[in-house]
Amino acid sequence: MQLNKIVEFHKALGDLTRIKIVALLQQGPLHGQAIAGKLGLTPPTITHHIAKLRDVGLIKERRDKNTIYFSLNEKILEMSAKAILSVGTGGTSNMEMSVTAEEREAIIKNFFTKEGKLKNYPAQRKKKLVILAHIANGLEFGKVYPEKEINEFLKQYHEDYATLRRELIMCQYMYRENNEYELNPVELWWLR
Repeated sequence: MQLNKIVEFHKALGDLTRIKIVALLQQGPLHGQAIAGKLGLTPPTITHHIAKLRDVGLIKERRDKNTIYFSLNEKILEMSAKAILSVGTGGTSNMEMSVTAEEREAIIKNFFTKEGKLKNYPAQRKKKLVILAHIANGLEFGKVYPEKEINEFLKQYHEDYATLRRELIMCQYMYRENNEYELNPVELWWLR
């Protein structure tokens, strides 16, 4: 998550009505009319606020015939709320605290050939995150990579570059927008 995404997240929540919508959706999915009724607001007002929350990924939608139900994306809410606490920690990530240098070295040695190719992608989360961090460290912070360039970079590690690319995004090592990729600051990597 880029720093500007953290700002956008907090701006989206910087409104009393949106906080109330988030609180309502914590109890379960609701459609726009129900939210409007519970808050005593008009449906267009709710549509406006829902759009702001959806833009930062806090709201998910599910269509049931002609009705759209909104639900809270709790994973994004939690991750975005915690991201602000990671800014300015001097580069110390959660993973660095829970994996020793010896463990990291052993994992890298076991999963990579001497030529730097990934033998296989680990199933265990801790190992997977060490592998992804190792790969991400080969990218330049602040550089925007087109998808083709990221694919070529990842092919040097493993033929299944699409899985690696998806995992780098899902675990918050990279950020993607309009088929362009950018490395997130180490402080914001999703390391659990």
